Amino acid sequence: MTIANALSMARQLLQDKLSAARTVVDATAGNGRDTLFLAANTPADAVVWAFDLQQEALDATARRLTEHGMTGKCHLIRDCHSRVADYVTGPIDAAMFNLGYRPGGDHGFTTRAETTVAALGSITSLLATGGIVTIVAYPGHGAGEQENTAVADFLAALPQAVFTAAAWRMLNQRNRPPILYIIGKKGSESV
Repeated sequence: MTIANALSMARQLLQDKLSAARTVVDATAGNGRDTLFLAANTPADAVVWAFDLQQEALDATARRLTEHGMTGKCHLIRDCHSRVADYVTGPIDAAMFNLGYRPGGDHGFTTRAETTVAALGSITSLLATGGIVTIVAYPGHGAGEQENTAVADFLAALPQAVFTAAAWRMLNQRNRPPILYIIGKKGSESV
């Protein structure tokens, strides 16, 4: 494994789980890079659910998926990630959150602590045994700092008997670099 930035590390951690995944969630579609990563690394019969409130984000995601021939297995949902349970009812094998604002978009339009924590609650309740969730948080701006604290608090309160929760961050970077959080659901498979 190569040590890279938080988002690259999230992808490395997800890679092994995706080869057998059936249901995965991109909780923050953004420009579609994570949605494409999930679609490209899951079996042909897997379903990828991608959520975003911004139509521009879903349009960018749809274009990216079309360019790579990956539209068939993806459901693009224009709704808040806090409502994931309204759409996904079966066990979730893997989920990604890339918080903050959409690169190239309005930096004033960011994910929010309360909806992210609600989404994490829904996803952890639907997480399959052996499932994994990655969350990349950006504490370098006001809303991001508040969201980062809320995510860390949520993870710290997860029951140890059921979940493993961890944080990974770069120590020698300036300007409060992103932090990667990882949730694994314990069971017969190692997370």
